[in-house]
Amino acid sequence: MKAALLPDRGVVKVAGADPRGFLNGLLTTDVTKVTPAQARFGALLTPQGKIVVDCIVAEAPAEDGGGFFLDCPRALAPALVEKLNFYKLRAKVIVEDLSETLGVMAIWDGAGSNGPGLCYADPRLPALGRRCMMSTHIGGKATALELGATLLDAAGYEAHRIALGVPRGGSDFLYNDAFPHEADMDQLGGVDFDKGCFVGQEVVSRMEHRGTARTRVVPVAFDGPSPEAGVSVRAGGSTLGMMGSGTIGRGLAALRLDRVADAMANATPMIAGGITIRPVKPGWARFPWPGEANAAE
Repeated sequence: MKAALLPDRGVVKVAGADPRGFLNGLLTTDVTKVTPAQARFGALLTPQGKIVVDCIVAEAPAEDGGGFFLDCPRALAPALVEKLNFYKLRAKVIVEDLSETLGVMAIWDGAGSNGPGLCYADPRLPALGRRCMMSTHIGGKATALELGATLLDAAGYEAHRIALGVPRGGSDFLYNDAFPHEADMDQLGGVDFDKGCFVGQEVVSRMEHRGTARTRVVPVAFDGPSPEAGVSVRAGGSTLGMMGSGTIGRGLAALRLDRVADAMANATPMIAGGITIRPVKPGWARFPWPGEANAAE
């Protein structure tokens, strides 16, 4: 079993008279299904349907004070607080950025047990393991020892995430620019299409029902070190997209899948920063994959 502190993650708390109803009217996930035993993955969108910030929504048990804790990018925690307060109006909720006092640890490659603080299974993929929000005063080594895990640095978790093909905002897609489908949120349990209204719902639902998402963040394979993040992926004279995060031999790239299909059909190499890349279908993907029979439907 492995564990790593994630210094790029922050925590925003939402509590008060009806924080569940407040968040459920804003986020893409169904917050009515969040319990202390089950977290949910979701996002706050712009009215145009683009991702402002994505987060994992966890609930503290009532005996620990209750409330909802949003595991989000630390750099975006202040903006998330500002946005939630903007939507608060007369809602009797309190929104706080607790990133200075609460950190996030990931635990994977083993059944594991709960560590100190608020722990929950990562709702995106079982293989991502569990996460724990805990006081920043608790040392990572002591926590890993308590869990029976080997403590790695954040790069160890990044390699695990990349190997699973799970996108990370700011590295594999741009906030305020990408739609949930483009960041694979629809594939990773991040959008509930059966719940009531949420900000940006009309645009996202239209993309879902019309199948108009042409760009996706997908895993790519290559030999040796990763192409630099941000470089263009090209096939002949066509631009397919852009490289995101990467490690030795594997990475993620935001690609136009229709153009990937053309490159594959014509046996045209796909190049990023002078390195040949090969898109790889992740095991969790339900969308039509280039070259497969249903991709043309």
